[in-house]
Amino acid sequence: MTDRPLIAVLGASGFVGSAVLTALADRPVTVRAVSRRSAVAPEPAAADFEVVTADLTETGAVAAAVEGADAVINLVLNTAGWRSADGDGTAARVNLGVVRDLVEVARAGTGPRVVVFAGSASQVGRAQRMPVDGTEPDHPETGYDRQKAAAEALLDRASADGILRGVTLRLPTVFGPARPGGGDDRGVVSTMIRRALAGEPLTMWHDGTIQRELLYVDDAASAFVAALDHADALVCRHWPLGSRRGEPVGDLFRTIAALVAEETGRPPVPVVSVAPPASARQTDFHSLVVDASAFTAVTGWRAQVDLLHGLRRTVRSLSETRLDLGADLVPGEHPGRVGLGEGDRGPVPIRQDRLDVGGNGQAERVVER
Repeated sequence: MTDRPLIAVLGASGFVGSAVLTALADRPVTVRAVSRRSAVAPEPAAADFEVVTADLTETGAVAAAVEGADAVINLVLNTAGWRSADGDGTAARVNLGVVRDLVEVARAGTGPRVVVFAGSASQVGRAQRMPVDGTEPDHPETGYDRQKAAAEALLDRASADGILRGVTLRLPTVFGPARPGGGDDRGVVSTMIRRALAGEPLTMWHDGTIQRELLYVDDAASAFVAALDHADALVCRHWPLGSRRGEPVGDLFRTIAALVAEETGRPPVPVVSVAPPASARQTDFHSLVVDASAFTAVTGWRAQVDLLHGLRRTVRSLSETRLDLGADLVPGEHPGRVGLGEGDRGPVPIRQDRLDVGGNGQAERVVER
């Protein structure tokens, strides 16, 4: 028997999930790492780790995954569903259904006392002012964002009813190196780094002045740990994360091209504007910058890794991965080939990666952050 708090991390083998495991590793807690593909427990660690494989869309799977847990961090999502229609039942089962199951387990008196949920900064839609700070009204414009908003509302109602204490952290574009055994970053930053490493142009759907909020993966992970520590003060509200510094996409891509050139010794690849595809959304042409000062005031959290340092780390990691795979750093076939353009969660991959967690595959696939 142990009196250590039990924290269940759902989506533990994903890109953000594996970083959260590392952030919890130095704590005197027990971490139950739940995912469809076995998560890798960080070593050395003061925490005890239980690695559990489960498909959380199956009946009873959520209840079993969180049994005895004091707190849950829910990082499960269907990433392929972010451009899908509202009627995509599989995406809704993942993005909304898992939260519904968590609430029902808590309502029965056998679930966790605290749930920290990964929302999306894009839920706000096209905000009339920048930066967003969580006080503006939401106008979600995609099926993905509407599902996230519905899940957040479920948590808020359950919190108001005293069933649990729910906290939503709204993530902007998260980037950084993948951890061993963890999911790859399939967002716009790593996608464009891979293209630059392959010698291909970096393409935009606009003139490059649209701004994006970028958050290094370690900073995202530390925010979830901070939310656990201050759940009582954060309950029943959403908290957007960021650094209040929006980066113009054109500047971001040119920086990526320069850093890759520095890494490879080759000339920088060009950054070019192209016509948007028919699938482009209005939010793709609207800036998103986040002011997280409210969250900082409660928790003391703030982003620690500056953009240039984070980009350099990511370039180095992806370059080493390509060399390990035998890539030649010249144009041609390479992992992660994508369609043109960028969005809040990055371009949509053409190549389907894998059936298990951490990929960015077809709409019916369940993956984790």
